[in-house]
Amino acid sequence: MGRLLVFTGDGKGKSTAAFGLVVRALGRGLRPVVFQFIKRKAANYGEHRTFRTLGVPVYPLGDGFTWRSKDLEESARLAREGWARAREALVSGEFDLVVLDEFTYVLNYGWVPLEEALRAFSARPKGVHLVITGRAAPEALLDLADTVTEMKKVKHAFDAGVPATPGVEL
Repeated sequence: MGRLLVFTGDGKGKSTAAFGLVVRALGRGLRPVVFQFIKRKAANYGEHRTFRTLGVPVYPLGDGFTWRSKDLEESARLAREGWARAREALVSGEFDLVVLDEFTYVLNYGWVPLEEALRAFSARPKGVHLVITGRAAPEALLDLADTVTEMKKVKHAFDAGVPATPGVEL
């Protein structure tokens, strides 16, 4: 059975760890895909450029930082549409590694029902690995996961007023 890995917590590195697994999977001949539930559709961050170069499909599905959204209904609609695409990829057998980046927010806001997501996770084909990132992962997701890593913030430059650094945070 494919593994279910969850990277959660208030520290930096959740998405970065997932993207590292994408590179590792490629090196082993696996077929990864990445769905990003917060990044805007027009996003062009470092990981997008790299994934395009490596031939990894990456789908930014959101409308930016949800907590800044001026239209949460639109954010929810985009999340549901994104989930439909991601769920299809998860069960298709086309990919060996599916990353649902920042998906915990979608679950915690109730935009995708937790039980529906858990059923889909459990119904994925036998060899499909799944990685879910985001803060405050629901307890039921943690229970279902094979591996859970909690990133803990000890210190972050952003708290001292240092903006996100290209190549490090974006």
